[in-house]
Amino acid sequence: MIKYKKDDIIKGTITGIEDYGIFVKLDDNYNGLIHISEISESFVKNVSDYAKIGELVDGKIIEIDEEKHQIKLSIKRINHENNKKTKNKIIETKSGFKHLKLYLNTWIDKKLEEINKNN
Repeated sequence: MIKYKKDDIIKGTITGIEDYGIFVKLDDNYNGLIHISEISESFVKNVSDYAKIGELVDGKIIEIDEEKHQIKLSIKRINHENNKKTKNKIIETKSGFKHLKLYLNTWIDKKLEEINKNN
């Protein structure tokens, strides 16, 4: 019986962190790896900045090796899909840019005073 399917989003516990990725325990039979290239859309300098051992993490299944009981996971593909879904749902408030118009000159004057004091 196949327990996991490609494109499923599953939760696992982080069991290890290496320079190249994050190891995740999914259950008693399956382990996963989130390769460094699947952590974020932006450059990942240090994998440890994105994960801590013992934390729960959601991952999207991108590949399954049934024989070895290993699964390749992605974090960035979940975030990318969520960002795509919410990108066009920004709703402008009734006040819009009124506060910016009202206070911009005051903020500029305060900042200039602060700069002049420090010089």
